Amino acid sequence: MMIPTATQKTADKLSMNIPFTKMHGLGNDFVVIDLVSQPNSLNPEQIRQFSDRQFGIGFDQLLQIEAAQGPEADFRYRIFNRDGSEVEHCGNGARCFAKYVHDKGLTSKNPVKVETINRLLSLSLTPTGEVSVDMGSPDFSPASLPFRAEHAQASYTREITLDENLTATQIEFGAVSMGNPHTVIRVDDVQTADVEGIGTALGAHADFPQGVNVGFMQIIDRGSIRLRVFERGAGETLACGTGACAAVAVGQQQGLLDSTVEVEVRGGKLTIEWTGNSNSMVMTGPATTVFEGCITL
Repeated sequence: MMIPTATQKTADKLSMNIPFTKMHGLGNDFVVIDLVSQPNSLNPEQIRQFSDRQFGIGFDQLLQIEAAQGPEADFRYRIFNRDGSEVEHCGNGARCFAKYVHDKGLTSKNPVKVETINRLLSLSLTPTGEVSVDMGSPDFSPASLPFRAEHAQASYTREITLDENLTATQIEFGAVSMGNPHTVIRVDDVQTADVEGIGTALGAHADFPQGVNVGFMQIIDRGSIRLRVFERGAGETLACGTGACAAVAVGQQQGLLDSTVEVEVRGGKLTIEWTGNSNSMVMTGPATTVFEGCITL
């Protein structure tokens, strides 16, 4: 029998196993960690390591569930992109959050009130097994994104560079905050849109000092759209809940969409409801648990 050395004993004390749950909302995938029951967290380097789809677990975002800081909320949650950066809001993550806390017996409340960096969300499990999220009200003021523009308007134009020859291209878009910053570009066909090229260039434009998510919206009719989203710190994902809300908000602001819209993303479909003058934009869609595991640190 091998007797552990002092160095091995020290290493054992320093290492720890953190249980996690892998989940997804229409293909936008997450690792969820319960920090209410265990006082641990991951640093940006560890998040980048475990987000790798070949050498780690693989995910678009990491969700940390924490104890609420205010009396009006049941929980707090933080969202980290796979590059380790923290973001303000994630609609698909919120739906997975609601399913997780109910499945794990952390609460029996319905709806559940959840704090994010800048919002208080209300999450409800529906009788069909989907989750509805009150996403709050869209904010079209440029300062809310933040976005360097003189005043709010239905569309903006900015110049971006897409090729190695530094050829300038004019891009027209709407801009809105859903608790995180979004631009929305109307396209004839989302399948042929230059999502990565335009998403990278516009997302890094100097007029968006904190970056911006870039959505590409194809309008089918007043009650349905197709959408692809290039997300800050994650690239294109199969679904983006706040992006779906942003697209509907911009479409309504431009007089193109009705109050209830079916949004088809690459991973499936979401339903977005907003009357335009209401403080509550409601997103409804599925949340799925994939598997359980442990991260060894």
